[in-house]
Amino acid sequence: MLNRPDKSIRERLAKLETHLNNENPLLLDVVSRFKKLDTVAYKMGLLKTTESYATSIPWWPLVSVLGTFSAGKSSFINNFLADKLQLTGNQAVDDKFTVITYSNNKENRVLPGVALNADPRFPFYQMSDEIDKVASGEGRRIDAYLQMKTSNSDKVSGKIIIDSPGFDADDQRNAILRLTDHIVDLSDLVLVFFDARHPEPGAMHDTLDHLVANTITRSDSEKFLYILNQIDSAAQEDNPEAVVAAWQRALAAKGLTAGRFYTIYNTDLAAPIEDEAVRKRFESKCEQDKSVIFDRIYQVEVERSYRIVGALETIANDIENQVVPTVKEAMSKWLKLVLTLDAMAVGLIVIVMFVLAQWFDVWELFSYDFTSTALISSIKLGLTLFGFSVVHFMVRSFSAKVIARKIVNNVVIDKSLAGKHREVSTLAGNIKQAFLKNTQPLRSIFRPMPVGWSMRSRRVLAEVSSDSSEFIQTMNDRYTKPSGNKPQMEDSSPDAVVETLQPIKVESN
Repeated sequence: MLNRPDKSIRERLAKLETHLNNENPLLLDVVSRFKKLDTVAYKMGLLKTTESYATSIPWWPLVSVLGTFSAGKSSFINNFLADKLQLTGNQAVDDKFTVITYSNNKENRVLPGVALNADPRFPFYQMSDEIDKVASGEGRRIDAYLQMKTSNSDKVSGKIIIDSPGFDADDQRNAILRLTDHIVDLSDLVLVFFDARHPEPGAMHDTLDHLVANTITRSDSEKFLYILNQIDSAAQEDNPEAVVAAWQRALAAKGLTAGRFYTIYNTDLAAPIEDEAVRKRFESKCEQDKSVIFDRIYQVEVERSYRIVGALETIANDIENQVVPTVKEAMSKWLKLVLTLDAMAVGLIVIVMFVLAQWFDVWELFSYDFTSTALISSIKLGLTLFGFSVVHFMVRSFSAKVIARKIVNNVVIDKSLAGKHREVSTLAGNIKQAFLKNTQPLRSIFRPMPVGWSMRSRRVLAEVSSDSSEFIQTMNDRYTKPSGNKPQMEDSSPDAVVETLQPIKVESN
């Protein structure tokens, strides 16, 4: 019973399954495989029973629009949706994160942040708790940080678009940066906007630091697109290419020398460009770059479905090939440290006894005198064993803490401890927690295998990996036919393919 999921997590998974049953039955089967991984993780201590792998990843495709103030983020979203949803202009801008979702209702709605904070289907579920970690009490002001808007545009159907405030310093800056990090981690595509009217490094300092320098080494760095918006402002310049060059130099100064760079502007809002040759050149480049960006946005539904299924195999492989070896190495180090400190403690006690023996017969305290009463001798022996036990368990606890400190954010930072298993995926759960479960008082220090790791656990992981491959093949069949035959679908267009993998839609009454 101790390894069963908590009632709250069971209810969340049941709601998720209900929605997927209506929207995407294939992913419904994926949830059941996440549950299998959960059973292994609960036994090993990688997850608490209030957690699940299925709730640690977003099931909706996410597109985040981030960047500097007045960089035209909201105008870009309106242009993409063909819907005047977001406020635009230098002053009339939203100062909070706006989660944009689809609704069958033709009237756009604005819903408070609590609609996101209380709904486990959204990426900001219980985000008020995270805000409280930044500033105590701020979580109660969730509406000051988040809002949800609904749109009837088909272009947002099946996905979520998140518009963000800029990074200018203010009272909410730390909380905004924490929220930004959260959505960057969950997003399938991140559009980072810069203002062509202010391409110098000083004007985009925070964006360069937080969304360039801190992200270029990420394993998912390919999901970032860097966009210089409102490039039409440079049309009157003698050398408009210098504006782009200045922007790219600023990016390069932060280490971004290669990536996906785009220059666009909103032709509906742009000032007229009198020189026809310049206008055609600007419009051509803008439309070309917009087309690429829009295509990436359209693809996030497909990418998210593959990413969810791929997470199954990633987690299963990480548990067996990285987590287990890492925990075993930590246990080995812990055993050696415990035995060493035990020996040192016993040695220290013996030395102290020899010193005290010069003044009185301390050995009498540890002797078992058959001539004395059995009760007195048993008490002395019992006290002796109790004393050594107390010392031993203190040593166990201290040693466990020492080793656990070398496991930070689920990545072992001590090379001598990690060996070849240094990088550990955070998707696998809490590695430190799993190690500490092996150091509980009633568990022998000589047991070599981690808690919960057995042949049965291996079989479960192997089954999940195999099922993951089958899911991938099933999705591939919806997109490709290496034989050259047409896929067995009534409509094989990209839109029809995407429709088969549509996630949940939000309906507004």
